[in-house]
Amino acid sequence: MKMRCLPAGRPRRNLWCGHPANLRLRLGAAWILALLVAGAACSRSDRPSAVDVAPARPAEIRYPLHGEIVAVNRERKTLTISHEAIPGLMPAMTMEFSVDDGDLAIAKADERIRGELVRHGDDFHLEKIWPDDRVSIASVAAAANALRQDTAMRGAAAYREVGEKIPDFALYDQDGRMVSAGRFLGRQIMLNFIYSRCPVATMCPAATLRMMAVQQEARRAGVKNLELISITLDPANDTPGALRNYAAARGIDTSNFSFLTGPEPAIRDLLAQFGVIAEFRDGLVKHTLATLLIDEQGRIIHRADGSEWLVDEFVEKMHKEGR
Repeated sequence: MKMRCLPAGRPRRNLWCGHPANLRLRLGAAWILALLVAGAACSRSDRPSAVDVAPARPAEIRYPLHGEIVAVNRERKTLTISHEAIPGLMPAMTMEFSVDDGDLAIAKADERIRGELVRHGDDFHLEKIWPDDRVSIASVAAAANALRQDTAMRGAAAYREVGEKIPDFALYDQDGRMVSAGRFLGRQIMLNFIYSRCPVATMCPAATLRMMAVQQEARRAGVKNLELISITLDPANDTPGALRNYAAARGIDTSNFSFLTGPEPAIRDLLAQFGVIAEFRDGLVKHTLATLLIDEQGRIIHRADGSEWLVDEFVEKMHKEGR
């Protein structure tokens, strides 16, 4: 959409009909048919001109944006933001920007955010939106620093065995709320690590399906105090809005299923302490899988590596009502 100062009219939409390569194929087929009918030879002057070929999409440019949400327009899928000056682009002003569904779903007026303004020619779109209020930033940063120190002090023993307590942490959930480990004390936890862009059906997608099955089976078995947690392996891309999209696309009940993200150093320390290996390669995350069951006191009581663990096995180890 085009970027405007307020008041803004209805945003302009770009309409794309197929891929440019498909368009060239169709144009080529049309010319061959015309030549066969006319019985004429094709010279250079007979070929399609440059105007017949779809123009190349303008190069993408990204700018950091900080500001406050003034209004949320769910019908137009836009946020009106009073933003600070964007170096190299524009001074501070109030503008309307298009956003993805996940970011739109969790946006609230008067909230401060930071994100990336993506420019394609005259079209602008706001992505990678994070909360930007001082309280949550300070709390998440303090928890990340404490976790870093804890991991460093544990050294080679950073990996937490069955019987040990989980570390403290503070991250953001799929609704943009700050969540600390303390919130889950007194409840049983199933915890794993996934990322929303994982393309391997037998890895993150399979792990998420099993977590969903546990959620349903635990309810049937009378487990009343279960929380499921999936922490992202890819915080650079898995913003709260991206995780909200991930859950919504799969019809996941998030009443007791949280998808968490946050600073990359904190995620890396949690990976070390939970014994999960992850590295970026060719734009994707190559990683191992681990699923843990944690009791009401925060102790790890069961662990399964890989994505082929049994739902019934985890549910059987949970404390159930009446036991």
